[in-house]
Amino acid sequence: MSEKIVMPKLGMVMSEGAISKFLKNKGDAVSQGEVIAQIETEKINYDLEATTAGVFHPVVEIGQMVEVDGVIGYILAEGESVPVEEQGSGNSGLKPKLIGKNKSPNTKEDGVEKPVRSTPGARRLANKLDIDLAQVEATGPGGRITEADVQKASSSASSQGDGGLSVLQNADRIEELAGMRKSIASHMKNSLSSTAQLSFFLETDVTDVQQERKSFSKEKNTPITMGHILTKACAESLKRHPEFNTVLSDGKIGYYDNINIGFAVAIKGGLIVPVINNAGAKNIQEIIKESDLLAEKAREGKLTTEEISGGTFTISVLGSVDGFTPILNAGQSAILGVGRSVEKPVVKKGKIVIREMMTLSLTVDHQVIDGAAAASFLRRLQQILTRPQPLLA
Repeated sequence: MSEKIVMPKLGMVMSEGAISKFLKNKGDAVSQGEVIAQIETEKINYDLEATTAGVFHPVVEIGQMVEVDGVIGYILAEGESVPVEEQGSGNSGLKPKLIGKNKSPNTKEDGVEKPVRSTPGARRLANKLDIDLAQVEATGPGGRITEADVQKASSSASSQGDGGLSVLQNADRIEELAGMRKSIASHMKNSLSSTAQLSFFLETDVTDVQQERKSFSKEKNTPITMGHILTKACAESLKRHPEFNTVLSDGKIGYYDNINIGFAVAIKGGLIVPVINNAGAKNIQEIIKESDLLAEKAREGKLTTEEISGGTFTISVLGSVDGFTPILNAGQSAILGVGRSVEKPVVKKGKIVIREMMTLSLTVDHQVIDGAAAASFLRRLQQILTRPQPLLA
């Protein structure tokens, strides 16, 4: 009896992945638990293991995008044939285009209407975007049309200007949006379209905390960054403001008990957000150790699914700019952006003095969090940073 090998869901927002490398060839015998392929998702690389022993038979090519739960291949018994549905399947080769509202998810062959093979999500999206599925190029398993195919068809049609001229016609070089960059683009667009994002800014005096940071590093012989300190500070502030540790879905607000703080790490091709789980229960030494290990694994491409999942709040540090407007991550209601710290003249007790200042940028989902709550959260962070000794204990 054949067993399907499907694309696993390796993250909360993962919708598709691709085989980056086959470690077994078609027709090779494999053992249960043996690594047969490597999967490249938008965020991580993953070793795919055989779930049973048998003969390996892939049905996709390296680099081909496959929807979550889509068929990658089969493990067959000795002498067993590939299931009929996968034999001779392929893409239609049709160019995607947009047509009018009188459409049908069927094709005609020899005068007989036949249903177009498509996923439920693809059909819903096609109906929403007014796309004729019969004119969409299929790239899914078994020649099925996926949501990504429909989105591509819509984008292709939208890029056509008057007279059918593409807006890219004057570009000197064109690259496909793919891999991590494609994932980031999709997630950011979806985030902005599904939430009411509002940002708040507060300039904070970090002179004292910077001095404490340097003293701590020297005394403990442990390098410590403002990122480490802000992770601990946010965890403490979130304890006072549980409405920031939430998610809005289907008209309901879900509250997280654990404070799981993600932090953005720049890597080749984009960025990734590893997560420090239960940060609210960890001291500064534990946060330093865990975040440094996760950052190293991120840069080496060795993060696991668990290490990038389950975040409830995110911190993004950009030390080369004064401030910026961060965009919410899926499944979260708030994100903190952190700019550089810079010495500047400020008025303190009626006198002009030089202090080290830093801008904090807080973006919230205004459907869940009001302005007064956002201001209170930032003020709490400011108080913690101006009296940092308890934070570093």
